[in-house]
Parts: sequence; structure tokens; C-alpha cells
Amino acid sequence: MYTERYAGGMTELETGPQGRRRGTNARERILGAAQQLFRDQGISRTGMAQLCAAAQVSKGTAYQHFTGKDELVAEYLRRVDPDVMPAVFDRTDLTPRERLLAAVEGPATGTQDITPLCPFIAAAVEIPDPQHPATQYARDYKKAVAARLAETAREAGATNPEQLGEQLALLIDGATARTRVLNTESFPTAAAIAAVLIDNAIPPAAQTQGMTAEIAGLGSAPVDPVLKGAGGPSASGTRLAGRLRLRRNG
Repeated sequence: MYTERYAGGMTELETGPQGRRRGTNARERILGAAQQLFRDQGISRTGMAQLCAAAQVSKGTAYQHFTGKDELVAEYLRRVDPDVMPAVFDRTDLTPRERLLAAVEGPATGTQDITPLCPFIAAAVEIPDPQHPATQYARDYKKAVAARLAETAREAGATNPEQLGEQLALLIDGATARTRVLNTESFPTAAAIAAVLIDNAIPPAAQTQGMTAEIAGLGSAPVDPVLKGAGGPSASGTRLAGRLRLRRNG
């Protein structure tokens, strides 16, 4: 599921006895049905009657919560990733460079027959009106992703963080679309390209400073008393070795 890429994304509602939905209220059931139907068959092919049937609400109830399908689509997008990839950008156990790489690694597609398309790209493709609230939100979201990438690039010491942010955002969107079209993983290739872009954008001095700071932080970590007594490696040394391997592989 594409939303697995984001922490805090919507989750599908459970199905109770005789197919009845278990939900906190009608609004949540409608949004849950919208998430599934929009992802599986597209926004334009999903009508309000089908949404109401899936959510097990009447049209009158649906229009009490949403003025129409346009508002429902916009609210559906707002709930996909409200905090803009917090599972990547809010991680404190990774260096800024590692967070940049993690952003381009992409979600695992598992065993699904068809890889879900990014819901924001899908909305922009299906809704040509640039003034549509869903299209506007999709545009704002994509700008927010590039901004978070640029912010992280600035932390990493990139010479031109805005440019690097745009380059990585383009890689993410390109890998997402290509994965859907070919139904094969494109993110590993995108991650390899990202590593080159990141290393070229960050001066060697900044990379060295980041490595030095990380080594200093790991060096102050407590030593496992069992390993210390046995003369084995310290916990900090093990963590450092793993992090250095990640850097070399990246």
C-alpha cells in the first residue's frame, strides 16, 4: 500500500459481521471507503453512490459531512500524509545524509500485482482543473516534500540545498511513476542516483565534519558490561561499524 510510506496515514476500516463496517462515525467510514476505492479504481471512476454503498451510509448522510465529491477528494488527500514523511524526516537515529537517502529508498511493494501510484500524482493526472481543491493540495504537498528535502540537505551541508531538494523530489516522483508503469522496482536505481547527487552536492569538508560528529556521539555511548568483561567489542563500536557499512554501501 502506498500510504505505508508515511507514518500516520489512513488505515482501512475493519469489516464486521455480515460485511458491516466498524467505524467511529459515518465521516470516517466514508473516508475509509474513499481511500480504498480511489486507490483501487481511481478518482474519476468512483461515484458518490458507490462510495455511499461501500461506507454503508445514505447520500443524505454523505452530503451532511461533505458538500460534494470535490471536498471529499481533497480531504482524502489531506489525510494521506499530513506531516510530510515523518517516518523519514523525523528520525533522530540517522544523519541528515542518511535521511536524504532513506527518503529515496521507497516503499516495499510486497507481492501486490499492481503497484499503487502516488495518490497525489494520481489526483493531478485525473483532475485537470488546476483550481480544483485536490489539485491545489497535491501541488502544495509536492512542494512541501521538496522543502523538507532541501531543509535536510542544508543540515547535511549541501552547497545548494534547494537544488538538491528538487533533484531528489524529482527522483522520488519518477521512481514512483516508473514503478507503477512497469510494475517493477525502480527505487533501488533511484537510490543509487541519489547517493551520487548527494555526495556531489555536499563538500568533502562537510561530510568529514558529519562523520566526526557521529563518531564522537557514538564513542560516548555506554559499553555493554558483559562484552567489556569478556574483552569483546563495545556497543558503541558495534553501532559505529554498522553505520560505517551503511555509508560505504550508500
